Amino acid sequence: MAEIKDPENTIIMETTKGRVVIELMPDVAPGHVARIKELAREGAYDGVVFHRVIEDFMAQTGDVQYGKTGGDQFNPARAGMGGSSKPDLKAEFSDVSHVRGTCSMARSQMPNSANSQFFICFTDAPWLNKQYSVWGQVVEGMENIDKIKRGEPVRDPDSIVSMRVAADA
Repeated sequence: MAEIKDPENTIIMETTKGRVVIELMPDVAPGHVARIKELAREGAYDGVVFHRVIEDFMAQTGDVQYGKTGGDQFNPARAGMGGSSKPDLKAEFSDVSHVRGTCSMARSQMPNSANSQFFICFTDAPWLNKQYSVWGQVVEGMENIDKIKRGEPVRDPDSIVSMRVAADA
């Protein structure tokens, strides 16, 4: 198991494929890290499906509006089109590269449209650098991310079972 150096800035995500530990980067994207922690602490990510998973690219999740199994508005056909009830975030683009295990916010064509959705890179994706807000790095359990079912949309998708700040776990 990975050593958790800073429990307040570490996420423990249990998926249907196993445990994933993410080290947060508050120095790189303080607004995005705060949002991820806020939603995790509310339990908003629990039950949310990985709705867009592209081989040799990334696994996307985090639609707490339409992608949360058991939620009032759960709709597999719309998963990926929603966010949270919180306001969109101002972009926090940085020099941190999108490499295997990078956690970054999904958004529309508008740079300041990230809300709750995020993706985890399977491989290096340098074309995303300085265009998406990187907020974390998988430090344990990347082999579990690799097992997530692929698709756009995914049939019978894998999901986040629970997502917690390590300090609260």
